[in-house]
Amino acid sequence: MEKENKALAIQDTYGERFQYCWGCGPKNKEGLHLKSYPSVDGETCICKITPDEHFTGGVPANLFGGMIAMIFDCHGTASAAWFNHHKRGLDFNEDTIIGRFITARLEIDFKKPLPMNKEIKVTSWPEEIGERKVIVNMEMEAEGLVRAKAKIIAVGVKDNM
Repeated sequence: MEKENKALAIQDTYGERFQYCWGCGPKNKEGLHLKSYPSVDGETCICKITPDEHFTGGVPANLFGGMIAMIFDCHGTASAAWFNHHKRGLDFNEDTIIGRFITARLEIDFKKPLPMNKEIKVTSWPEEIGERKVIVNMEMEAEGLVRAKAKIIAVGVKDNM
């Protein structure tokens, strides 16, 4: 079982103009402030969240599918940034401004409903790390069961985007 390194969240190292995402931006006052952490060995990234009840879906007491997609999206792009950064052997500390990645494609397999008021854990690992493209696989679990799986293709953003 991988343990996350909670010293520094990946999202906290985004450049100033990339810190306003509703899902994971640390400077979005209305946002969820999702945090993704590299594992101690750097081979996976982990995100944990217990969604508020107002994110219920069409089936009462289950999480809204769009929220599941948003969690995968935010965690997946943060993970892509980390895996690219880590592969290049760069330091990761409070002074880091990590390269920002955005979603080119997101595929989700919904396996089982996600119950409300339960902690969700998303674990990610790289499938492929290229110069500007990173493919990341993810699993979302709650109560010890895998509830959804996803694959994201994320691309690095140029500074002038």
